[in-house]
Amino acid sequence: MSARTLPLLFLNLGGEMLYILDQRLRAQSIPGEKARKGERCAAPSAPVMNDIISTMFNRKFMEELFKPQDLYSKKALRTVYDRLAHASIMRLNQASMDKLYDLMTMAFKYQVLLCPRPRDILLVTFNHLDAIKDFISDSPGILNQVDETFRRLIETYNPLSDGEFQLIRQTLLIFFQDMHIRVSIFLKDKVQNSNGRFVLPISGPVPWGTEVPGLIRIFNHKGVEVKRAEFTTAGNYVTPQREGSFELYGDRVLKLGTNMYSVTRPVETHMSGSSKNLASQAKENIAPNPLAKEELNFLARLLGGLDIQKPAGGESGFRLNLFTTDEEEEHAAQTRPEELSYKVINIEATQEPARRAELSRILGELDVAEPRPGSAEKGEDLLALMDGL
Repeated sequence: MSARTLPLLFLNLGGEMLYILDQRLRAQSIPGEKARKGERCAAPSAPVMNDIISTMFNRKFMEELFKPQDLYSKKALRTVYDRLAHASIMRLNQASMDKLYDLMTMAFKYQVLLCPRPRDILLVTFNHLDAIKDFISDSPGILNQVDETFRRLIETYNPLSDGEFQLIRQTLLIFFQDMHIRVSIFLKDKVQNSNGRFVLPISGPVPWGTEVPGLIRIFNHKGVEVKRAEFTTAGNYVTPQREGSFELYGDRVLKLGTNMYSVTRPVETHMSGSSKNLASQAKENIAPNPLAKEELNFLARLLGGLDIQKPAGGESGFRLNLFTTDEEEEHAAQTRPEELSYKVINIEATQEPARRAELSRILGELDVAEPRPGSAEKGEDLLALMDGL
């Protein structure tokens, strides 16, 4: 596994989350007084998006995220997104949070599968960040936070070799391999089968720097071409006109990672049969693994780095529904497999003992898989891990 995968996974999933929240906030026409106190706002989603993006790109949080480290369990990452989605006055109930996470993961999984070459995962990330910058174009302070992360991405990933990007892509695909949630947009566009698996195209542009298939060249021992043979391909391939820009500003060329919700249309998710079976199997391994010190340490650092702002002056929040009606949301909550649901985490950061106790409780509930190579077999006391927070 690549130790450089986590920032790309987090930022791309976060970008998809922001696309979905923006679309639903606009669809539900959140009133201006909920949007920004004392100001009229053309885009009701702006203040909520500002709060979430500001939290997501917190400098300390990004510093911790970019440290070389292995990926951790889906449940650990999901807990971080629960906190991130509730970083403003907006609130999501259990069913809507489940649906939000399903849409995030399946969208990015599809983008990783479609990347023409492993290095293009970075262009997908840049597309997400470009769109995020549009969300906060009128907030210079938050824009600087995003630009700082952008520069950190360029500095960290541009020098990597193609082989290192291939390892990153493989790590991402391993993370997503058991997720087969059916999404209405993908089903309608016929890019996803009824079992939740994606249909990959056999036509289109070839990766930058490669040639359209259909020609075989034969060379002698001196490296001189001595023969050519052509063959017919099943797909209709074209050569890309130019490579996407890997700079702070520029044309990415690649469209993967752009906002597919810019045109309003309903999006539903459904559990496939294979995912239900995996959920049943997950139920068998409930006991936390005491050897997974690295996993607990990771989540403690990330949660400790997120400073969630509480609504000021007793300001009440509002609930966002990711379903068309409240009845659909209630039905989804009742039919969702219990083992796939996660609790929304609220941690008080004002009192250190209370925060440590809450983190201790959360980490104790984690379902940890196999211990990773290099993990310490003699785990430290959990509260000792919190002392540095």
